[in-house]
Amino acid sequence: MEADSRTRYRGGVLVDVIRTTPVDREVRHYRRWLLFAVLAILALVIGIFLVRFNKDRPVSYSDPEQHYKYGSVGSEPGGSLVDAVGGVLPPYWIFVALPKICPEKLPGGYESLGLIYEGDADLPIGVSRRYRLGFDQVGLNCASCHTGTYRAAAGGERTVVPGMPSHQLDLQGFFDFVLGCTLDERFTADRVVAEIERAGGDLNALDRFIYANQLVPRTREATLMLANRLKPILDNPRVTRWGHGRVDTFNPYKAIQFNWNLAQLPESELSGASDFPALWWQGPREGMQLHWDGNNTSLQERNLSASLGAGVTPVTVDHANLQRVADWIKELPPPKYPFPIDAAKAQRGAAIYASQCTACHGDHRFREGTAEQARASVQGTRVGTVQPIQSVGTDRQRLDSYTYAFASNQYTLYPDTPYQFKNFRKTNGYANQPLDGLWARAPYLHNGSVPTLRDLLEPPERRPAAFYRGYDVYDQQKVGFVSNVSAEGGRRFSRYDTRLPGNHNSGHLWGTQLSDDEKDALVEYMKTL
Repeated sequence: MEADSRTRYRGGVLVDVIRTTPVDREVRHYRRWLLFAVLAILALVIGIFLVRFNKDRPVSYSDPEQHYKYGSVGSEPGGSLVDAVGGVLPPYWIFVALPKICPEKLPGGYESLGLIYEGDADLPIGVSRRYRLGFDQVGLNCASCHTGTYRAAAGGERTVVPGMPSHQLDLQGFFDFVLGCTLDERFTADRVVAEIERAGGDLNALDRFIYANQLVPRTREATLMLANRLKPILDNPRVTRWGHGRVDTFNPYKAIQFNWNLAQLPESELSGASDFPALWWQGPREGMQLHWDGNNTSLQERNLSASLGAGVTPVTVDHANLQRVADWIKELPPPKYPFPIDAAKAQRGAAIYASQCTACHGDHRFREGTAEQARASVQGTRVGTVQPIQSVGTDRQRLDSYTYAFASNQYTLYPDTPYQFKNFRKTNGYANQPLDGLWARAPYLHNGSVPTLRDLLEPPERRPAAFYRGYDVYDQQKVGFVSNVSAEGGRRFSRYDTRLPGNHNSGHLWGTQLSDDEKDALVEYMKTL
């Protein structure tokens, strides 16, 4: 085979220059096509990555109530692919599979922990779904802690009330299960993939590869890191468990957002669990001292701070969707008492309420009319201001868990943005709240240490020293939930011991000096608030 050649002068000398052989031309042709193929494959891989792994798409709901119940506020994991399991909850299909992987840890499924399922919804109220980083992720939203249920009697129909405190939710038990199962020896790639496919997950070869080599090991790693951060409050026998309807608002926040070592905090800060508050009729509350201890006067900051507690980060927060929730709860009316009211008795109680309660809590006018009229109804009262701890006399550990150092660190979040915190302050007591929808806020006091309104009107030594929380059958006589039932079906309720740190039922002595008839009349009137 002859090579192509030609003659040319080089340095005045005539030489033959060999150009290429046919083999050389074939090799060059092959290399060009190989380079083209590699570039095409690389472009395809980049395209697939951009199409699949660069999408951020929450499941959307046009109805504002459905958005409140199931919509995302950004608590699903974010960042890079390797950080896709860095949130509070694992990816969607792992979340679905966990009760099958560790069945004895949660025999009744998520519903046994007080999570509420409606109709044919695949996720409970308060758990959102969002396609992010190539997979469906789940996170907590506002409704997880602020949607409750009640029944008129055992076996009766359950009514769901958006904005109501989630008194039936065992949030610490929920975290215990998710953390415990994820760190269980059965949580392997093969078992996870098998349970996902049994649950209906349609995984392709790429999905299986990523679950086996990224999501499962990274979920274990992220869970172990989270468990180690929270261990001083979740596994410390000297720290009081939250129980149903309560959460330690700020200590997980300290560990997750600020990476504080909780083991170095004094024990007086570690048992700060308090009840979930109600979340309706928020518009008239703008400017009042918010949270149990009145540490902020801005609804926007309160909402954003609460979302951080649900697992949102400054990187993942969805400000637009969070604002949709904020706009809706501004106008969400408090629920009316759903059972019969003795009108004559309530009328007698109205006069007692006016003399005993209105100065601190306002009256029925707060829930009626426009937001401007509601705000006008509490002018000249102490509503929305802080009652010093020496005066109110209730358990102070929730107050002490919110420190000056913590407040200072909150100002480092969202720097140089419209969302930077500016209104958080350390206070010296608990805030006087309006009592709209009071019947649905049981148990009572900031730490939920008194099961019913009628019990609250007794001196602390005559209030129940121990009772059960989490049952949703309503006590229409004493106004609260039935508190002597320890279990129902597959659900077990938490025993609340008022002798434990953070659980004391002391203080709030207003009305305790009334006669029994006056107390009964006052309770009847408070059903109307």
